[in-house]
Amino acid sequence: MISKKVIIDNIKTLFYALVIAVIIRSLFLQPFYIPSSSMEPTLLVGDRLFVTKYSYGYSKHSFPFSPPILNKRVLFSEPKRGDVVVFKTPVDNRTDYIKRLIGLPGDEIQFIDSNIYINNAEILKSLLSKTDRIFCGDKTIDVFTFEEKLPNNKSHLTVYLKNFPYSNSDPFIVPDDHYFFLGDNRDCSKDSRYLSSVGYVHKDNLVGKAQFIFFSSDKSIGSFFAFWKWPKSIRVKRFFKKIR
Repeated sequence: MISKKVIIDNIKTLFYALVIAVIIRSLFLQPFYIPSSSMEPTLLVGDRLFVTKYSYGYSKHSFPFSPPILNKRVLFSEPKRGDVVVFKTPVDNRTDYIKRLIGLPGDEIQFIDSNIYINNAEILKSLLSKTDRIFCGDKTIDVFTFEEKLPNNKSHLTVYLKNFPYSNSDPFIVPDDHYFFLGDNRDCSKDSRYLSSVGYVHKDNLVGKAQFIFFSSDKSIGSFFAFWKWPKSIRVKRFFKKIR
C-alpha cells in the first residue's frame, strides 16, 4: 500500500515541475505551432518553433492566460525591423499571431503598385522565381518569389500572387508605441493592413521573437500518430533552422 508520505512527495514533485515549466515558458522560451500559411515561405504549416520571451521585455501577455499582474511592459527592448514576432491580436488580446515587423512607431507605410514604401522610400526587392507554388489556406497558388531588403539591410523572402491583387493602399501612419506587421505570404495574410481585424499592435501585446524551428511535419501527408507515414511527413531538413 502506498504511504501518505509517498503521495505527498509525488504531489510536491509535480507541483515544483509545474512551477518550473511556467517560469521557463513565461520568462525564457515558449514553443509555438504554425497553423496557417500566412508566413510562407519562411514558415510552413506544421512548423514548431521556439520564441524567446525575454527579447522585448515582459508584459502581462508573457504569462499564461495574460493575468493582469503587469500594467505596462518592463525591461523593454525595442524590436528590430524585420524581426519575426509573436503577438496578441489587439482585437481580443488573446489570439496569438506571428508576422514580420515592417513598420516602427512614427513610420508611414504605403503600398503603391504592389511595392512597399516606408517613409516614402521603396523597399527594394529582387525577383527570385516566377514558377513557385505555395499554400493559401487549403488552396495552392502560383506566386512570384522575391527577396526584400528593409532599410536596416535585413533581407527576407516574400511571395506575391501573380496578379498582385493587393496593389495600392492609403498611407498607414504607425502610432507611438505601436508596430506594423505583414505576413511574408503577402496576398494570403491577415495583418496590420486590415485595421478591423489586426491593425497596429501595441508594444504591450508583443509576446516574443521567433528564433528557430525545432520540429516540422507536413499534416497534409498524415497525422503525427500515423507513424508509418513519418518518413514522408516529417521535414527533417527544417529541424533547428534559424528563422530570418
